[in-house]
Amino acid sequence: MKINMKKILIVDDEPNIVMSLEYIFKKENFEVFIARDGSEALEIAELNVPDIILLDIMMPNVDGYQVLRFLKESVKLRDIKVVFLSAKNKLSDIELGLQLGADKYISKPFSTKKLVNEVKALVK
Repeated sequence: MKINMKKILIVDDEPNIVMSLEYIFKKENFEVFIARDGSEALEIAELNVPDIILLDIMMPNVDGYQVLRFLKESVKLRDIKVVFLSAKNKLSDIELGLQLGADKYISKPFSTKKLVNEVKALVK
């Protein structure tokens, strides 16, 4: 493992999205962590404190909005950059995500190249 590797946590309950994002970000020299729902995301974030989290909104158990609220309330985790990746693309959904403290809100489907560029810009 490289010393200055950035850590990314990918949180999505859709296996194909998780697999492709994991592949892309490993190629970009990120240390990749995976969570399939919100409660798993919070456990992993607590243990590994990623630099950035790619967070789906619609997930079983704990949704993305709840995960973000918890992160922002935690002294240890509040500075983690968060990018919502969601099929919820109504203006009200996007506004809520940004109001809660997300750094970016990217609607699905998305360009992986654009996503990689956005993530790199956020974790410089």
